[in-house]
Amino acid sequence: MKNVLSFTVLIVTLLFNGLLFASEASSSKIKILIVLTSHTELGNTGKKTGFWLPELTHPYYEFTEAGFQVDVASIEGGMAPVDSKAFKEEDEFHDRFLNDPVLMAKVIRSLPLSEVNPDDYQAIMFAGGSGPMWDFPNNADISRVSAAIYENNGIVSAICHGTAALVDLRLSNGKLLAEGRRVSAFTNEEEASLGTTKIVPFLLQDKMAEIGAVHIPGQAWQENVVVDGRLVTGQNPASAKKAAQSIIAMLQKK
Repeated sequence: MKNVLSFTVLIVTLLFNGLLFASEASSSKIKILIVLTSHTELGNTGKKTGFWLPELTHPYYEFTEAGFQVDVASIEGGMAPVDSKAFKEEDEFHDRFLNDPVLMAKVIRSLPLSEVNPDDYQAIMFAGGSGPMWDFPNNADISRVSAAIYENNGIVSAICHGTAALVDLRLSNGKLLAEGRRVSAFTNEEEASLGTTKIVPFLLQDKMAEIGAVHIPGQAWQENVVVDGRLVTGQNPASAKKAAQSIIAMLQKK
């Protein structure tokens, strides 16, 4: 992108144009929830983080173009923080997002996960960015919502650092959803390439093994999606679109 606009300027623009409260019309009965982080601090570095924009936009537009309804939630609700570093990379959906008042409103006024009724959704996806490493683990609402969706024959999915949601995601019988399951997650190699190995609270690849999941690594920064029943995981941002396509294929068969 030639011009990187700050999120604050975007909000003011939306308000000025009266678009903040734009609504999305859809007749689809299938609803999908995308969950974003609310965490903004990159450890003790003094730098900012948040969710990685393509891990929202790529699945979102795949889902909506397939005719599904998509809601956006975050751990705390309200403004979900986008990691501004995403705008430094070329991406086909950046401009689309910046000109989409509906999706912008969903990010600015994201649903608090604590208020989500899982009965409304047939799939849930946890988007990445470094922020989830801090506020996805040990979150009771992640287990509450995800377990209910999964046990109602729905799909649970996570992308990149979003797989931090699986660290202690327990079903109603107390078993970890990912235990014994094949998963992909952000690899140690990829974390090292960011220089954040000693900044994040833990390494996802190691944690997946620790909780008894079977981690299936792919080539660094290349598409790698693992589908194990109704658990769909993507290794990195390059995997977000294919993960969404896998979910769409599963939902269309129902």
